[in-house]
Amino acid sequence: MRLLRALGLILLFAAGFGAPAHADEGELRTIIAKFATSKNFRETEAVVRELAATGDPAVGRPLGALADGNLSFRKSDGQVFIVSEAGGALTLLDPLSGGRSGEAASREVTKVRVNNSLRRAVREAIGALTLNSPDAGVRLSAAETMFRSPDPEAIDALDAAIAVEAVANVKSRMEEARAAAVLASDLGDSEKLAALKTIERRGDRTALSLLAAVKGRADGVLKGAAARSAANVRETLSAWDAAQNVWFGISLGSVLLLAAIGLAITFGVMGVINMAHGEMVMLGAYTTFVVQNVIRASYPGLFDWSLAIALPLAFLVAGGVGLIIERGVIRFLYGRPLETLLATWGVSLILQQAVRTIFGPTNREVGNPSWMSGAFEIGQMSITWNRLWIVVFAFTVFAVLLYVFKFTAWGLHMRAVTQNRRMAASMGIRTPWVDALTFALGSGIAGIAGVALSQIDNVSPNLGQGYIIDSFMVVVFGGVGNLWGTFVGAMTLGVVNKFLEPYAGAVLGKIIVLVLIILFIQKRPRGLFALKGRSVEA
Repeated sequence: MRLLRALGLILLFAAGFGAPAHADEGELRTIIAKFATSKNFRETEAVVRELAATGDPAVGRPLGALADGNLSFRKSDGQVFIVSEAGGALTLLDPLSGGRSGEAASREVTKVRVNNSLRRAVREAIGALTLNSPDAGVRLSAAETMFRSPDPEAIDALDAAIAVEAVANVKSRMEEARAAAVLASDLGDSEKLAALKTIERRGDRTALSLLAAVKGRADGVLKGAAARSAANVRETLSAWDAAQNVWFGISLGSVLLLAAIGLAITFGVMGVINMAHGEMVMLGAYTTFVVQNVIRASYPGLFDWSLAIALPLAFLVAGGVGLIIERGVIRFLYGRPLETLLATWGVSLILQQAVRTIFGPTNREVGNPSWMSGAFEIGQMSITWNRLWIVVFAFTVFAVLLYVFKFTAWGLHMRAVTQNRRMAASMGIRTPWVDALTFALGSGIAGIAGVALSQIDNVSPNLGQGYIIDSFMVVVFGGVGNLWGTFVGAMTLGVVNKFLEPYAGAVLGKIIVLVLIILFIQKRPRGLFALKGRSVEA
């Protein structure tokens, strides 16, 4: 009965969302009215088949009600209704629309009688309707439903649908549903062995559950074949799980890259341990929140463009605050790392409290544009659109920064200051302004990282605190001031974290990673990619 109700819902979905009808409403009501005049089960079954022959998905409602024993007709005029009983009163519902059509006493209506043979006819009729729907999505949903609730009596309907199906993935799902029905039937072992191969090719967790059930109730050759097929599916799933973990690692690595790349620039050029870097990320996230609020209130049609509008604004806001911090505090503390660390930590507390005062201490909602919502599957992997776009965005930011560093005059000045500050100053490079603009650039990049992180994390005053330690680990592991080191470090730490989490848990996994980095730094104090230059090497 669960299968029957599910197929009926599929039909109703198709009817409600524009599936083409094959008969007008008047014709359908005329056929439905024949239930009131049927004298026996054979005549009722004939009406069922006549309704199914219309090919109209709207008949799923009355057929499903008939199978559940909820179809009745009024004695006074022979009109057919779906009957719902609540509190002793009978509510009459229209058999096609499901709308309320009044109430009646139980003595005023007569139930259309059903037996097992009639229920089987209804099930076959609904199955044929869904499997032969003109909408490929409806056919696919029907095949999936029949796979999850296999019914041997649906084999004939599936055979007929498979013979005419032209869409490859829908036909494949129908064949899998037929295989599941064969395994639940009393057909011979030869057909069941072929069905096992079909289920094995599907290779997902639903298939594994079905194979485990077959293994539990079968014996002899069939039991061994089911065990082998289940083992093969487990191997396939293990490979896909590893691929899923790699993807999760790359996704986490891209987030770490966005959070750490600005820190790598300021730490490498200026040697400043900026504990307020996380707050630059937070400012970018709150800029996104403000932009989306303005758009919701005044320009709702532009919501899908909200992130594109927020990106340059977040860069300017965070970069401007960074420039003020460098000019107002940090430039007086160069060469004094402990004082710089304490000063920037104080600045981070000030910025957090300022945001709490303006926006409040609670999390703020930042919505996903339509193009960043939902997910898709590759094999047994699920990939969300927001994570995919963040990965693409992180790689794009990295490529742009590489270009700036390698092919612009300002990038040349930055590299010169990083490698030998005194020599760069003696060649006429204004190192104080290089420091100021570099700090502003690093802060601005942190701001646009906040735009991306607002799509996957809570926007709150503590947002940046969750990434500052990880960002420093990435920078130290990859090599201070080296962009390629930051990239490789972020991806490596992301993947390692995701492979450790299933076994050690999130917290213990981070601790293990931290210990491994400490051990690595003992061997390579300058990280994976050490900068070269006279002052650096000195």
